[in-house]
Amino acid sequence: MVKLNKIYTRTGDDGTTGLVDGSRIAKSAPLMAAIGDVDEANSAIGIARTYFIGDDFDHTLSRIQNDLFDLGADLATPPNIEGALRIVASQVEWLEQRIDHMNSALEPLTSFILPAGDASAAALHLARAITRRAERAAVAADATGWPLAYLNRLSDFLFVAARAVNQQGMGDVLWVPGASR
Repeated sequence: MVKLNKIYTRTGDDGTTGLVDGSRIAKSAPLMAAIGDVDEANSAIGIARTYFIGDDFDHTLSRIQNDLFDLGADLATPPNIEGALRIVASQVEWLEQRIDHMNSALEPLTSFILPAGDASAAALHLARAITRRAERAAVAADATGWPLAYLNRLSDFLFVAARAVNQQGMGDVLWVPGASR
């Protein structure tokens, strides 16, 4: 269990931050960029949740937010640490099941879509874009395995979720190539 009695420690004032094993790395390190982008994606999902308070989708997004904390812990733990909290296959499979369920009710795409439509769909699209950045940052930090798969699948989930929300409301906003020429 995490217990934080003091929020500031001053240990990061030198531009470093601590990893789970107690080692310290530069805050500018690629690994810290990945962890920060995962945190930002989690925050964007928190904003998206405000559109779904109390319903089943809110519960789904809550689970994803918890998974993203697991993912951040996974990234912050060097690979040689035994018994560490890690993203596992079942977390990725759970996302795949949700994607397949939502996607089965959608019409196939006939065009690229713009990240727009209903406000809740736009919030999901923003979370998707940030998740894609987190995935790129994790790759740049040499992360491997389930964390990368989870981020990849999460961006797919958020894309399909935005489409599902739009189908109930305004509908997908289609890209019209060259429309303003």
